[in-house]
Amino acid sequence: MERGRTGFRTSSDRATNILAISIQQSHVDEILDHARREAPHECCGLIGGRDSQTQTVYPLRNVAFEPLVTYEAAPEDLFAAQRAMRECGEQLLAVYHSHPRSEDPTPSSTDVRLAYYPSAVYLIVGLGKEEPCLRAFHISEREGWWEPAEYQVIADPDQ
Repeated sequence: MERGRTGFRTSSDRATNILAISIQQSHVDEILDHARREAPHECCGLIGGRDSQTQTVYPLRNVAFEPLVTYEAAPEDLFAAQRAMRECGEQLLAVYHSHPRSEDPTPSSTDVRLAYYPSAVYLIVGLGKEEPCLRAFHISEREGWWEPAEYQVIADPDQ
């Protein structure tokens, strides 16, 4: 199957359909709140954790030249989040950002081109409807494709 630069891989292209990440409900709430606060600009952030279970959300400032249509994490925020993950024994599980006008978000060609963390899940929040839409993806910047990823929202451990 021939794919374009931002080709979508179908389920027949995939070897398996494995659960990529388990996200605590409070972390979903943090991400959605961040997206709403920053709208109409795109927001961005990282999620750290262990064994595919989220532990910490790291909201980052979007310093992109055109924040209405793209995101670029402030380098100092990005480095501080990565340092905090190392200190907490976390690994980078996910990168998130928003598409404020999208009802059913999918990675843009820019999202694919800038997907520098191949082992991370990419979460995109669409705010185009009254109820936000959170979708997860695997993205290969090197090969120029993306595919939906499986995730589950779990209760917070203290509940």
